[in-house]
Amino acid sequence: MATKDPTAVERANLLNMAKLSIKGLIESALSFGRTLDSDYPPLQQFFVVMEHCLKHGLKVRKSFLSYNKTIWGPLELVEKLYPEAEEIGASVRDLPGLKTPLGRARAWLRLALMQKKMADYLRCLIIQRDLLSEFYEYHALMMEEEGAVIVGLLVGLNVIDANLCVKGEDLDSQVGVIDFSMYLKNEEDIGNKERNVQIAAILDQKNYVEELNRQLNSTVSSLHSRVDSLEKSNTKLIEELAIAKNNIIKLQEENHQLRSENKLILMKTQQHLEVTKVDVETELQTYKHSRQGLDEMYNDARRQLRDESQLRQEVENELAVQVSMKHEIELAMKLLEKDIHEKQDTLIGLRQQLEEVKAINIEMYQKLQGSEDGLKEKSEIIAQLEEKTNKITAAMRQLEQRLQQAEKAQMEAEDEDKKYLQECQSKSDNLQKQISQKEKQLVQLETDLKIEKEWRQTLQEDLQKEKDALSHLRNETQQIISLKKEFLNIQDENQQLKKIYHEQEQALQELGNKLSESKLKIEDIKEANKALQGLVWLKDKEATHCKLCEKEFSLSKRKHHCRNCGEIFCNACSDNELPLPSSPKPVRVCDSCHALLIQRCSSNLP
Repeated sequence: MATKDPTAVERANLLNMAKLSIKGLIESALSFGRTLDSDYPPLQQFFVVMEHCLKHGLKVRKSFLSYNKTIWGPLELVEKLYPEAEEIGASVRDLPGLKTPLGRARAWLRLALMQKKMADYLRCLIIQRDLLSEFYEYHALMMEEEGAVIVGLLVGLNVIDANLCVKGEDLDSQVGVIDFSMYLKNEEDIGNKERNVQIAAILDQKNYVEELNRQLNSTVSSLHSRVDSLEKSNTKLIEELAIAKNNIIKLQEENHQLRSENKLILMKTQQHLEVTKVDVETELQTYKHSRQGLDEMYNDARRQLRDESQLRQEVENELAVQVSMKHEIELAMKLLEKDIHEKQDTLIGLRQQLEEVKAINIEMYQKLQGSEDGLKEKSEIIAQLEEKTNKITAAMRQLEQRLQQAEKAQMEAEDEDKKYLQECQSKSDNLQKQISQKEKQLVQLETDLKIEKEWRQTLQEDLQKEKDALSHLRNETQQIISLKKEFLNIQDENQQLKKIYHEQEQALQELGNKLSESKLKIEDIKEANKALQGLVWLKDKEATHCKLCEKEFSLSKRKHHCRNCGEIFCNACSDNELPLPSSPKPVRVCDSCHALLIQRCSSNLP
């Protein structure tokens, strides 16, 4: 003989006990016919059996102080797998009297039974076997097929209505022992089976009708909530429309104000621009006149420089003649030649400086903006010319001394040299006078240039102010354009809101029509329920003969239920069809019910 696995035997025994406890609880509850309390013995035994089933194969967790073996750990997983179970978990944790995990697990089972969702919660646990393996051994009941069978049996408990008080009970210290005496069969129980079957059929019909009523009530409540939400949304939309209209009116007023301000600003700017144009034209004319005067001054200076250059060339020619006349005295002539060469070098330097002055003057003519730098350079050049003239005078004095020494040799040469020196001094005096006049002219030019600079600065400041005013006007115009765009967008949104409002009004009308139809259907169903409350639907096994003709039923003589009284008749006695309050379509009715219904209809007619 092969020995059986003890864990498999335990699973089978627990499965059988679960079947017996669930079956006994359903039968006793249906015979009891009321909501169950926590003191009901079959219900207490059911919780004990479920506790044993959940504890089977549970892993022992070692904590710091003691060993821990409770079913609260796997039941807590249901919150993560099934979001609707979060309410149960939160309410169990908030209970004040519970101190142990086992007490929390017992409270959780009671609340799940009251919600009629114990089967759904445990099914989520059984599907996730990877998570259950953290709490159960591989041979545990919840990890094997027996757990799925028990979850399937728990679906039948949705028929039971239980009202359990969890707050007052001491769930931590209860002793979970199975009472097997409740499941032993007696002769009286066997005799009462037929009654229980009849009561079960009646209760099935009652539960079916109650479920229909619950569904209809839920649909009606959902429709009411939808209607309320639509009314609230409609009121909100109406308020938003009013606010939008007020905003549009305000924006229109602001737009008119901005347009009027924009027109005033444009008029002011146009007037200001006209005034500035006239001022600019007058200033340009004055600038042209001043420029013409400067050009004339520049031409005069240029002419004077040409005259000076011609005079210097004449002086050089005269010096060359005197050098040719003094070849007789070698020493004197050598000294004179040296002096003449020095003078020639100085004259060449002066010519170069004059050419630089000419180039500077040309640059001043081409570039009026850099006139100050040119004037400064001219003043420096004039200072250099003065220094060079001073040097020339010093050199001339040295030549006079040397010529006085040469006069001892030849008096005629000295006389001629004296005359030449006198002429040179007169020419140098003339040059100094001309240089002083040029300095005065330069001072006048500098003052004119300063005046022109100040005038230009004022013009630039005015132009910058006008540019700032124009940029400000452009920004205002851009703001007005953006406000127009926003106004158009608001108009589009207003039209869209109007469309949505009309659509919602149509939807509300349709919902009102559907609600009226559903109310009529509910009234018909209530009348049908009132009619069915006093009737009993006979079973096929109980009827052996027809109630009217009392003929025995056979394969040829079939059984038929009357939909009005619930009795069983043959085909000949129930071949009539009439519409009943419970069903608008024509249904099979017996001959007696047919006659009664026709009499009622004829009596109701005027």
